[in-house]
Amino acid sequence: MKGLCSLRIANEILKFCAIVLGLGLIFAWLGVYNTGRLPFYKSFVFWSTTMVVGLGTSLVISPYIWGPRFADMAAIFKIGIAAALISLPVTLVLMIFFTNAPWQPIYFLMQYAYVLVISLIVTSAAYVLDMLKDKDTVVSDGADPIAGFLERLPVKFRTAELYAISSEDHYLRVHTSLGEELILMRLADAVRELTQVDGLQVHRSWWVAKIGVTDEKKSDGRSFLILPTGTEVPVSRSYRAKAKDVGLIR
Repeated sequence: MKGLCSLRIANEILKFCAIVLGLGLIFAWLGVYNTGRLPFYKSFVFWSTTMVVGLGTSLVISPYIWGPRFADMAAIFKIGIAAALISLPVTLVLMIFFTNAPWQPIYFLMQYAYVLVISLIVTSAAYVLDMLKDKDTVVSDGADPIAGFLERLPVKFRTAELYAISSEDHYLRVHTSLGEELILMRLADAVRELTQVDGLQVHRSWWVAKIGVTDEKKSDGRSFLILPTGTEVPVSRSYRAKAKDVGLIR
């Protein structure tokens, strides 16, 4: 399992580097932001640095903004928050490269406003592309959504029963009748893909299939669902009513 995780992380790093270098070359060649007056290598260094900062910030904050903690927040607010946070370090890069005089607050705000507009456009476009990608991955009517989901796991899990899914940072832990496995995916995307499955999200970090619940346990006024493996799944207050409606808890 650790080997697979290390391979996925290495692939993500390579993908990140490829995007940074590719965008750095494109923006330097186009001379965006009046960088065409600079020697090409300086322009390339500037844009590569900017891309590292922008994409790096996005990778750090996205799991939290788009993760289960803010699952109920409207997408437009998530886009705004993400763009605002990404714009701060990117603006600092612009100031470092292009400002020789002492920094003035008004000049920083002007640059930040410019960067924010660009960040809003890019973040919105990324969100739309992500939604279109999610639609493409939704299984067609009549197909088995669980089988499609389990295709992401090693071959030995393809015939397993899906019990539950839990969120762990950038990964999901998939609980099955044949054991557990980590995959690189967001919980929100997994829940969307498993809409047709008889199951429910019961916590900001947990989704369970009804077939995977063998019992209910109560402790200090809290409800826990017991999986066949003995794992206890917490049911949060915000999902309690839905869990009760579908018969997962009493």
